[in-house]
Amino acid sequence: MAKAGRGAAGEGGGAAGEGRWAAGGGRGGNRTPLGSRPAHSVRLPPRRPAPATDRTGPFLRSAAAHAWRLILVGIVVYGLFVVLGRFETIAVALFLALVITSVLRPATDQLARLVPRPLAVALALVGSIVVLLGLLALVGDAVANESSTLADEFRNGVHRIEVWLQHPPFRLSRRKLSDLQDQIVHYVSAHRAGLLSSAVSGLGRAVEFVTGGALALFASVFFLHSGERLWTWSRDEVVPGRARPGWDRAGRAAWRAFAGYTRGIIIVAATNAVIVGIALLALEVPLALPLALLEFFAAFVPLVGSPVALGVATVVALAGRGPAIALVVLALIVIVGQLEGHVLHPLVMGWAVRLHPLVVAVSVLAGGTVAGVIGAVVAVPFVSVVWAVFRALRPAPT
Repeated sequence: MAKAGRGAAGEGGGAAGEGRWAAGGGRGGNRTPLGSRPAHSVRLPPRRPAPATDRTGPFLRSAAAHAWRLILVGIVVYGLFVVLGRFETIAVALFLALVITSVLRPATDQLARLVPRPLAVALALVGSIVVLLGLLALVGDAVANESSTLADEFRNGVHRIEVWLQHPPFRLSRRKLSDLQDQIVHYVSAHRAGLLSSAVSGLGRAVEFVTGGALALFASVFFLHSGERLWTWSRDEVVPGRARPGWDRAGRAAWRAFAGYTRGIIIVAATNAVIVGIALLALEVPLALPLALLEFFAAFVPLVGSPVALGVATVVALAGRGPAIALVVLALIVIVGQLEGHVLHPLVMGWAVRLHPLVVAVSVLAGGTVAGVIGAVVAVPFVSVVWAVFRALRPAPT
């Protein structure tokens, strides 16, 4: 009995001890609570330092990820320009065909409501050719009428320029001017063979121009007649099924941007030519109509073409009308530039082409560096089309 009592007391003491242990665990927080196994210490492996790539910032990783993609896109664009350079005549002809199509498409659609589509295409093309030939004939007639007095005016103008250079601030003597004339004559006589070869190569370029023009006219006939069917066929036959909606959306956005730019730049160029032509006629500058036509074609190179054309007009005005009229023509560069940059481009082309003027300037310089005058003309519509495609394929913000 005594042993049993001591055992019971021991069990009670053990229970009390467990209660004290639990209470102590509640107070200290370092003991194992009731009903759980005692914790075992586990030795963890030593922590190794993170590799160097993991210590790079997120901005640097994002920049590196975008950098190689931009390099890849640049390689593809460069390869595309190399291929187009090898087939320059075909590329320029197709570009001209797209320009003709974008300009004549509205008139063709309107005529197609009254007559069959083939006849509408023929009327639009023949009418535009007649207008262009009539404009060239008008310019040629103006040059022919002024040719009798033009030589005397330029001779007198050159004499006035020589007298003007002899006065301050230049103070060039007649001996220096005669030496300059002799140097020019000597240079022409010494490089006669090179100039002759340049003229012959110019004739070759003229043949290429005629060939490209014929190809452009031929392609524009099909673009005007069945452009939608050509696009649908190329989309269904070349593009995989899952990519067709995006391809179609990108193509239509590209065509809207290209057509809007082409029509807008023609309106801007025609406005500049009319303003310059009226000003030159009012100032009685020789060759006013040819200079106005030069301004029209030069305006197709944004930000650069108009000042160059007006610079030529300034030289003609200086030779034909004197320094005072030349200064007035020189002031037209500022007036036309402000009108084109702040009025015509925002009103006429702002809805079709949303490019910053800095982007336009860089595009023109880059295109001119890569492909000369043709590159300068093509650069801005190319960038406009790329930007329109990017906006069309960009996912909508959520």
